[in-house]
Amino acid sequence: MDTLKRAIAVALGVVAGGFTAAGIAVAQETQETEETQEAARLDQVFVVGSRRANVSAADTPVPIDVIDFDKPATRGLQVDLAQTLQYLTPSFNSTRQTGADGADLIDSAALRGLGSDQTLVLVNGKRRHTVALVNLFGARNRGNTGTDLNTIPLLAIDRVEILRDGAAAQYGSDAIAGVMNIALKRRAGCESTAGYGQYTRGDGENWLLSGYCGFETARGGIVALTGEYLDRGRSDRSGPDNPRTIGDSKVENATLFLNGEQPLTDNASVYFTAGIQQRDASSGAFARDGDEDIPSRNSAAMYPNGFVPFINADVDDRSGTLGVRGYLGEWMADLSATTGYNRMLFRITNTLNASIANADLLAGGRGISPDAFDAGGFSFRQNTVNLDFTRYFDGVMQGMNVAFGAEYRHENYEIYAGEPGSYIDADGPGGGNAGSQGFPGFQPGDETDSTRSNRAAYIDVETQFTDRLTVATAARFEDYSDFGTTLDGKLALAFRATDALLLRGSASTGFRAPSLQQRFFSSTFTDFISGVPVDVLLAPNGGTVANAAGIPALTEETSRSFTAGFTWAPTDELTVTVDAYRIAIDDRIVLSGRFDTDDPNIGGILEGLGVGEAQFFVNSVDTRTRGLDLTVAHRTAVGDGVLSTFFAANFNRNEVTRIHAPPSLVGREDVLLSERERLFIEEGAPRRKATLGFDYSLGAWDSSLKIIHFGPQTLGTFSGPPVPNARYAAKTSADVAVTYNFSENTRLTVGGANVFDVFPTRQDPDETDNGHVFDSVQFGLNGASWFVRLWHRF
Repeated sequence: MDTLKRAIAVALGVVAGGFTAAGIAVAQETQETEETQEAARLDQVFVVGSRRANVSAADTPVPIDVIDFDKPATRGLQVDLAQTLQYLTPSFNSTRQTGADGADLIDSAALRGLGSDQTLVLVNGKRRHTVALVNLFGARNRGNTGTDLNTIPLLAIDRVEILRDGAAAQYGSDAIAGVMNIALKRRAGCESTAGYGQYTRGDGENWLLSGYCGFETARGGIVALTGEYLDRGRSDRSGPDNPRTIGDSKVENATLFLNGEQPLTDNASVYFTAGIQQRDASSGAFARDGDEDIPSRNSAAMYPNGFVPFINADVDDRSGTLGVRGYLGEWMADLSATTGYNRMLFRITNTLNASIANADLLAGGRGISPDAFDAGGFSFRQNTVNLDFTRYFDGVMQGMNVAFGAEYRHENYEIYAGEPGSYIDADGPGGGNAGSQGFPGFQPGDETDSTRSNRAAYIDVETQFTDRLTVATAARFEDYSDFGTTLDGKLALAFRATDALLLRGSASTGFRAPSLQQRFFSSTFTDFISGVPVDVLLAPNGGTVANAAGIPALTEETSRSFTAGFTWAPTDELTVTVDAYRIAIDDRIVLSGRFDTDDPNIGGILEGLGVGEAQFFVNSVDTRTRGLDLTVAHRTAVGDGVLSTFFAANFNRNEVTRIHAPPSLVGREDVLLSERERLFIEEGAPRRKATLGFDYSLGAWDSSLKIIHFGPQTLGTFSGPPVPNARYAAKTSADVAVTYNFSENTRLTVGGANVFDVFPTRQDPDETDNGHVFDSVQFGLNGASWFVRLWHRF
């Protein structure tokens, strides 16, 4: 981390001083007016949804959002990508978790209420790797992996494209809910931002320093470098009588990103992207009591008044793409290689191994254990090679674009054991509990070094049959080394009924391959059930315990997606889009309910392992998702200024339609999928979400008001009936910001988020997943905050 910090400091120093001082001439980007920028966004050429190079978002047969990132990156309230999109796009959901082990150190994100591993993320059109973590706790994305969006600095982003449609037939696994493409900046000039913010209760400080510089090279090439340092402080909403630490985890990020392209000839160029982030993160686990937990989970000699263990993680994330593209005759060819790596290593502090302390006491000592442990960790590596060809035939019908290509991907997943003290049982059964309290270390039996590969080929044809009718078709074949083959297709149509009205719709099949994390993750962890600690085994698929329980081998999820809607632009100032969708997923991979020591198949095994419960990953349910996306954008002159109004809403309903029980579990469907786990699937995201925004510009002043509505959620309780489920009422918050432009190159923004200090509905802490009166739902549990941000262009 220190080495990367120094590198970022040098990069930011170069930005602050300007490349001119170093003798490098930089072409200053011409300052565009707000009107010119808005017009450019309307005709933005994008990567997702269509492989045509001459089409805009207004003409596509599938719904695509193109979000320009100039304002969010330089004057926004949020300091990371996941939270920025949370308050911009209603179909996108990302809620910071707390008391959720590694899930509160990496913010997962997803579209349309589905899981984070059912949204494919691209960077500059190339597949982004997922994280090594699989979420086991928290109200969102339980049992899912996903992509860590916060590894990408905001200032490095030019725009974010969101395809709200099933697209596995075009892009492969994970694209069931949709596709996000993060397009990085590649333009000359230098700029920097510095920001500070905190919650109104005086904690959760955010410090942000970010700089971007792009400079021209020979033959019209460009190289862009972005450095970012982010320090997010811990927040605590546990209350004066609660020993817990509940709120934002502490995060320190140091990030460098490189992006560029260099022409080789008049018809070919080489392009490249590279990123590295080192993250130090820390979150508080459940508290151990100073009386009741002695000697099972505490030592009177070490923590007579109890303690809060801290789960600390060192996260290393690296990525890179190198490619060459150019014309081979009339065809555009693109050959690229992309690599991604994510590693998460845990160190547990302010803790103890109670069995070591108890063994020391029995041996005549004071009852002392080490208070910090290396608990091991895991890593995920993904290497992808793509070869793509595309050509536009303007003499066929009214124009036809043909694209085809192939992909090879190799993946590797590893689990590393912790030091022995993090997991051993030093005093045997009946004594102090084994392992580091808060997060027992990974054991040698958990270790894995697993790989797989897949090969894919696709064809994508988009035909303009008439001036008004466009038809797009796609097919993709994939062959996985671990479960076999899949073939998927897509059909989409766009019909321009009038100059102002475009009707559109699509139908597609899709799939998601089980992640290596879901197949091979293995761990013994401590969960608090109604306030009582219970050791739980997450057993790997295909292992001894899973086989004894009758859990079958994981296979792919399959889906059928349908979308129908329209865009309407009756004037240059007004645009309306409406899209309804239905997504049916069969054999969805979920985290099972808990099997305990009374289980007829594995109860004796669990007792022998010294754990109280076990869970598994299993293709156990079919689900159906239905919803509606609505956007309205309007721009008009008000007085001497310009008022931009934007309204967007998502209405979404997830349902489990069927439970698949393997033969050994027929009649025990309530164990395979408990009501609590079912509700995490169905209501992990709000039923509805809407944003109403007003931006007003007058002279040197810009102001914004954003009202964000989060619909209700219902989550399950540990006790179950007759204890009622946890019902979270709909809530509405508001963000405000004011910007003063000292010049076209310098501006200062101040503002507040959740200015009405809204919190989720209070619950019984013994029945929530994080053991607190507020679960991490809707918009979190921290309350109001304020911020200030300074931006300067050099």
